[in-house]
Amino acid sequence: MKRLLLLALLVLGLVLPMRLFGEQPQVAVISVRGPINPVTSSYLKQSLEAAGKRGDRLLMVELDTPGGLDTAMRDAVQAIFASPVPVAVYVTPSGARAASAGAVIGLSADVLAMAPGTNIGAAHPVGLGGEKPDKVMESKIVNDAEAYVDGIAKKRGRNVELARRMVRDSISLTSEAALQQRVIDLIAADRQELLAKLEGRKVLRGGKEVVLHLSRAKVTSYEMGTRDKILDAISNPDVAYMLMLLGMLGLFFELSNPGVILPGVIGGISLLLSFFALQTLPVNYAGIALILLAIVLFIAEVKVVSYGMLGVGGIVSMVLGSLMLFPSPEPYLRLSWSVIIATVLLTAGFFIVVVAKVVQAHREKPITGVEGMLGEEGVADSDIDQEGRVLVRGEYWNAVSGERILKGEKVRVVEVKGLHLKVETINRKPLTRRTSEEI
Repeated sequence: MKRLLLLALLVLGLVLPMRLFGEQPQVAVISVRGPINPVTSSYLKQSLEAAGKRGDRLLMVELDTPGGLDTAMRDAVQAIFASPVPVAVYVTPSGARAASAGAVIGLSADVLAMAPGTNIGAAHPVGLGGEKPDKVMESKIVNDAEAYVDGIAKKRGRNVELARRMVRDSISLTSEAALQQRVIDLIAADRQELLAKLEGRKVLRGGKEVVLHLSRAKVTSYEMGTRDKILDAISNPDVAYMLMLLGMLGLFFELSNPGVILPGVIGGISLLLSFFALQTLPVNYAGIALILLAIVLFIAEVKVVSYGMLGVGGIVSMVLGSLMLFPSPEPYLRLSWSVIIATVLLTAGFFIVVVAKVVQAHREKPITGVEGMLGEEGVADSDIDQEGRVLVRGEYWNAVSGERILKGEKVRVVEVKGLHLKVETINRKPLTRRTSEEI
């Protein structure tokens, strides 16, 4: 009996501290840098689901973005509202920003914090079609976005009027001004300070108050996977543009020279990757049509003698198509001039070199076939009296001639008749008649 009592006390001594202090809380951290696109919104959604399965106390999103696509932003906001764990968006490091779509994502979080020297706002919607919408359509777009952030701000208890002005007037606030105006919840210099300030804080989850207990929390960073990193990289307009051109050129070479294989494989892969990238970006299909026309004109320049006019047309078409391809007013959704100039010059230069080589090949003397034999010199291997044999290019040929040619004399090919060569003598010395005295 005493042994059983001692065993029970030992078990209580081991289990009771665990019950009193609980297991070490887990905090997951992910980093979102750059434009908001379908890849980043998918990464956020997957991270929230994984945090729920692990039982994390909090998911911290370290944010630095100039904005992004409206559809991707709305997907991210829906994922945060449906998150199984509390979400804290932290605009960091100093000098970072949560602009446009990033500001809306920040407003939707349970906790919105900023590092000193950061800013938030400028959430006015911009058109992605390259043309400014009429006043009625613009009013509809702005009103829709304004109502959207209004609902988000009310749900999270933030300053509704300032949230609406971020959309309507494109205002942007520093971290200090945002905290003073109740747009954000906290200012923290680093991750550790933020976690300390969050200790004991209450957040609403599913209509219920949840108290954050984050002391002694184990912080684990979860980076974007290799697959998502690749997809995020090719979603860059410059990369998508170069992949598209590489795909077109690769397939052109494969079709021009069947059996080479490598250009076709590289071109096919590049073109498929560019298709994925183009669906994540605002694309003007007139730009794609002009780029295709440029490729056609460059190819035609190789095939047709146009004295450079087709090549010039191809350069103009490619420049215009490149400018029209991504017509967004936002710099991060447009092609950079350096990429456009470099790509156009390389593509045009390549086709110009090809044209020059083709012209040079046409001007050179043929070295194969019937044309290659004309003008070749050789030696008569036998006397030729209408017919005989000659040695040309190390090969013996049956030969005919309109003059008598002696064995060993040098000859030149003047015509090819089937398997016979018509030849003539080269620099024959005139025969001199010897006198009887010399005999």
